[in-house]
Amino acid sequence: MFYELVTALSRKQKQAVFSLIDAVALPVALTLAVALEASVKADLTTLRGLLPLMGAMVAIGTGLGWWLGLPRTTLNAYETRGIGPTAMLAILMSGIGYALNSMMQAGLPFGVFAIFGLVFLVASASWRMALRQATIQVYRRGKRRMRVLIYGAGQTGQQLVAALRHDDEVQAIGFVDDNPTLQSGVVAGLRVHGSTGIKELVMRKEIDRVVLAMPSLNQSAQARIAHRLRAVGCEVHALPSFAELISEGELGKRVSPVSLDDLLGRNRLEKELPGVTDAYSGRRILISGAGGSIGAELCRQVIACKPDCLVLLDHSELALYNIDKELRDLNPDLHIVPILGSVLNDALVRDLLQDHAIDVVLHAAAYKHVPMVEFNPLAGLNNNVIGTKVLADAARDCGVERFILVSSDKAVRPTNVMGASKRLAELIVQDLATRSSGTRFSMVRFGNVLGSSGSVIPLFEEQIARGGPVTLTHSGVTRYFMTISEAARLVLLAGSFARGGDVFVLDMGDPVPIRKLARQMIEGAGYSVRSPSNPDGDIEIQITGLRPGEKLHEELLISPDMLTTPHAKILRAQEGYLSEIEMATALKDLRLSLEQRDEDGARAVIERWVEHGLRPEAAQQS
Repeated sequence: MFYELVTALSRKQKQAVFSLIDAVALPVALTLAVALEASVKADLTTLRGLLPLMGAMVAIGTGLGWWLGLPRTTLNAYETRGIGPTAMLAILMSGIGYALNSMMQAGLPFGVFAIFGLVFLVASASWRMALRQATIQVYRRGKRRMRVLIYGAGQTGQQLVAALRHDDEVQAIGFVDDNPTLQSGVVAGLRVHGSTGIKELVMRKEIDRVVLAMPSLNQSAQARIAHRLRAVGCEVHALPSFAELISEGELGKRVSPVSLDDLLGRNRLEKELPGVTDAYSGRRILISGAGGSIGAELCRQVIACKPDCLVLLDHSELALYNIDKELRDLNPDLHIVPILGSVLNDALVRDLLQDHAIDVVLHAAAYKHVPMVEFNPLAGLNNNVIGTKVLADAARDCGVERFILVSSDKAVRPTNVMGASKRLAELIVQDLATRSSGTRFSMVRFGNVLGSSGSVIPLFEEQIARGGPVTLTHSGVTRYFMTISEAARLVLLAGSFARGGDVFVLDMGDPVPIRKLARQMIEGAGYSVRSPSNPDGDIEIQITGLRPGEKLHEELLISPDMLTTPHAKILRAQEGYLSEIEMATALKDLRLSLEQRDEDGARAVIERWVEHGLRPEAAQQS
């Protein structure tokens, strides 16, 4: 009803209402002043005798109010433009009231009118403030406002908060600042938080956007913070100082961080991918490679599903320590078992699966950096292929319900040892799926993960921060990209959809040209690209040549045949696999090559058993 009344009134009608409320406030303030003055007896007889004085004051006060423009001052502008005229009206009416009191011989002492001025000032300002807040709530009722977290509690951040207080579309929720003296305090009415807990803060407060309000930082520092915050999962924007916005001359260059939507060439899919809580709630789960980029994100998403037990397996002590500490901070009550060891340790793996009665294995442990595995092919094949065989066999023998392998788009017609090792791991899982009646084996294949260790984003960030050049292996290179959150969600969904032997892929849109990505990141950091057409640019893009085994274009499918799943963005590939005898022969030959430290023999196994494995024509076709 109040909403209909507010929106139905015309501007002149609202001004009349404001004037009427002030007219009512005058006699009310005088009555309260009489009651508060100890020398005056505030009974009904006294108040009745003051009616002529009150009438005269209402008439004069209403006219003065119009003259001072109070009824014409909007509620939004009252704080900045209305307090002064209100104080002036209160002072004038105190003097006029005392003069009328003497003329009419009302007999009131001067103290009454001094109190009256103060009471009227408070009453007139208070009803406007209260009405403004009520009106704001009415207009905002049922309307979703953008929730903003401000990084930087300095002058620019405080000015931004002041500006947003009158905005119907955006709401400032709090500050984040690296200065420990400000943390846990209150600035401009908002709590200041430390940057270490920003991810949890964004989730808990449902933050839509982080605004960098630190214009004094240099371009590179702002760009690094922006890219680090982008992994939190919300938009990041930078704000110049207000002085810079209105200063003379051209507005200086400033950070304009590239959004994930721009980098991926599509909308992010985290919110489109369904939840998987039911598939993992109350289950006993083992995650191999738990300290890696994908493994750690799997851990974070799995604990939200409230499993009964979570076993973390990793051969890196530091990585295992970090993820164990993080998970215990997030959920102190969860039963977490950190195990320092390798998937190649058959006895250890079997003991873990049996002792903890594991229901689900998420196998993310792998050597994944292409140049490193290319330089160390035996170590890469041993860890990625034999490690998968050890863990998968143990899962089947110990009665694990589901086994999900994290694979890569580099497994499709591989031209490098890392990709071939992942394809052999897929073939192992596909082979076991055909011979397992209890364990459901599946795998998920995706492209490059933004923000993961070794990905191109941190490399470009580092190169831009030191002033370039940004290195590119080939001007025509393209890659599929996804966020860490998408990758982890896809792995979990693979487990919930799996029927046995499935290869799941995500509809990732079009591949992203890496040269375009490099240009966007350079310009997003506030720099320009140096080129023959722009010799005065800031940062150059240098072409270094394709590395051994590197493709121009990655693929996600070996066969074009696709099947649907319960979700439109996730597809199931139909791909061939080796027979049991062929798989056994391939593994026997590979183990022999590994034992003899025979790199040529290991590469020969790949050539024989992996489709298009390491063949030059595959790289050319790609």
